[in-house]
Amino acid sequence: MQTSDILLLQSDPRIADMLMRSLSESSHRVRLAKSIEELHQAAAKHQPRAIVLDLETASLADLKVLKEHFQNIRIVCNHRIADEGMWSEILGAGADDFCPSSDTRAILNAIACSAQARAIAA
Repeated sequence: MQTSDILLLQSDPRIADMLMRSLSESSHRVRLAKSIEELHQAAAKHQPRAIVLDLETASLADLKVLKEHFQNIRIVCNHRIADEGMWSEILGAGADDFCPSSDTRAILNAIACSAQARAIAA
């Protein structure tokens, strides 16, 4: 099975740890960024399949810049108090999906969608 890079920028170390463990078990190489600047550098260097961006750590402006610079990278956003209004705003800013931070299964499924889309395109 081929490994792929996933980048994380998360405010909650418990969520980051759960995501890292789950993604590593699914043959993903997971990299944890400590800042939006570090995330940009890692994305440019590693060209990951997906970025999981906690919107308690990054702003909508950060999301827009990421999507502008890395159009072919799936960006899945999460937030502790995700709601429908935020969902609409986040998707409008360029995110590929938006999930509650506590719903790691939904985050993993959103990342998996990128693999399915690439397989269909090939």
